[in-house]
Amino acid sequence: MPTSPSPRAQVAREALAERLKEIRQDAGLTGHDLAVRCGWHKAKSSRIENAKTAPSDADIQAWCHACGAAEQAADLVAANRTADSLYVQWKRLHRTGLRRIQESYIPLYEQTRHFRVYCSSVVPGFLQTEAYATALLSSVAAFRESPNDVTDAVAARLARSHVVCDGNRRFAMLVEESVLRYRLGDAEAMAGQLGYLLSVMSLPSVSLGVIPFEAIRSLWPLETFNVFDDKQAAVELLTAQVTVTAPGEVAMYVKAFVDLQSHAVYGSRARSLITAAIDVLG
Repeated sequence: MPTSPSPRAQVAREALAERLKEIRQDAGLTGHDLAVRCGWHKAKSSRIENAKTAPSDADIQAWCHACGAAEQAADLVAANRTADSLYVQWKRLHRTGLRRIQESYIPLYEQTRHFRVYCSSVVPGFLQTEAYATALLSSVAAFRESPNDVTDAVAARLARSHVVCDGNRRFAMLVEESVLRYRLGDAEAMAGQLGYLLSVMSLPSVSLGVIPFEAIRSLWPLETFNVFDDKQAAVELLTAQVTVTAPGEVAMYVKAFVDLQSHAVYGSRARSLITAAIDVLG
């Protein structure tokens, strides 16, 4: 398998190669020793360690087994498989507009049964109204200088949100109280969005928690992230989307979600925070 030409992918490949080298060294093995145990030529070990050759899943499993580190194989295999998509710049994703990226999530959304969603800056996409989504995606298109297909993108975002009401799925969603106060769109758009949050809280599939300003925290506010069935996490940065599939890393996001969840309020207490934010709009 040739090394990917993507600079970001190459960095990921090099990090994987360095980790495999460390595992060999920790086991006290030379490259020759490893090759003998794995049943391949010693030059292959060298090429993998120097990121000249991308290892296969079987190569990684054999490597870890030979070094007495079989428990690390799953994370390394996952990292190897997704090296090309771990870090994708929004500029690349949005080069043809915003609609296509909205539609690209549909297969993942439809196959997922348990969603964990944490948002520190905006209302979760699943719960956005047309006016709020229009204001948000308009600002995204302008900031990232993407082709302006906001109307189509908003329609696609609303259409994919059918999963909230369709099928046997669970949505555990957390927002910081600041999300209720950040104004995207005019007062009418914000009031409509907050009012929709009040109504959607009654859905049996949705658990919506709000982390109050005054919560004494054990974990600081994080970047927005989504976890899909404990198998994959998507993390949103200013410049890029990061896809996490390594089981150990996904588990860290689940752990973070559980920690953040412990600070959230639900039911009537969450409703009071949303209502207070509406009242401020006048």
